[in-house]
Amino acid sequence: MSGPTTYSERARPEPIQAVPVRHPGRWVAIAVIGVLVAMFVNMLVTNKAFNWAFMVDEMFRPPIVNGLRGTILLTVLSMVIGVVLGVFIAIMRLSENPILRGVSWVYTWFFRAVPRLVLAILFGNLGILWARIEFGLPFDRQIGALFGVENFEARLFGFSSVEILTGFVAGMLALGLSEAAYMAEIVRAGIQSVDEGQTEAAQALGMRRGQILRRVVLPQAMRVIIPPTGNETIAMLKDTALVAFVPVSWELFFQLKAVGNRTFQVFPMLVAACLWYLFLTSILLVGQYYLERHFSKGRGRSEQAKAKLRGLSVEAGGAGGVEP
Repeated sequence: MSGPTTYSERARPEPIQAVPVRHPGRWVAIAVIGVLVAMFVNMLVTNKAFNWAFMVDEMFRPPIVNGLRGTILLTVLSMVIGVVLGVFIAIMRLSENPILRGVSWVYTWFFRAVPRLVLAILFGNLGILWARIEFGLPFDRQIGALFGVENFEARLFGFSSVEILTGFVAGMLALGLSEAAYMAEIVRAGIQSVDEGQTEAAQALGMRRGQILRRVVLPQAMRVIIPPTGNETIAMLKDTALVAFVPVSWELFFQLKAVGNRTFQVFPMLVAACLWYLFLTSILLVGQYYLERHFSKGRGRSEQAKAKLRGLSVEAGGAGGVEP
């Protein structure tokens, strides 16, 4: 018989003495940034070139406020044109018709290739191409000559392109048509992000293609479409300054530049333009944040539900349970 077995107690390990990791580089970076910020604030306060009193007095006057309204209106109208037309171009791009796909590809290729400043100036000079736009029977004089009728005209109505294609309209069309090319790619990516099984299930229920797109695909694609659309809206707000070269007088940057040129205070008015655009962009950023949070509610809940379901399945499998 073997004697009783003795076990030697293991020595208890000493408690770990954790030493926090030191980051001297952070303090150096904070010191450098603090010095740079102090130098920048000192420049803002002491440099007389800013002329803060003149800037604040001028940037809230009626011409500037009217230009601000024009900028906001131009942004809204251009984005409406871009979003609506972009949805149609994206649908054409995803169509099974090769002609529609080709036309949509050519459209996006052209308007994404040409800079918006060039487009704005080009649309502002379309009056050179068409002095007057007429609607009616084409080749009316040639048709009248065939029947022996001189000076035959079959025109319903017409208008002068200079009267219709004003600077504001030309700038709006240039920005809106250019934006439609980018929005078409954003919408197309959003539509393609939706699982094809959603479309197949809707087809099995007897829904038409338009109903599937409107009720099933687009609502789910909005999660992908909204973030870049918000970025495009902010970019559009900044690109409205380009129409000052058309020129469009009812615009914020044009009015600020005009005040600077008239008073020989160009730099303060450029700083005022930066402040106005910072203010407007900040408002759009706040709106974009809440809009993205609204459309991401369903996504967050579904992901949490899936994770919870996976956790329950793992627990059931580990305890010898039956899988659902």
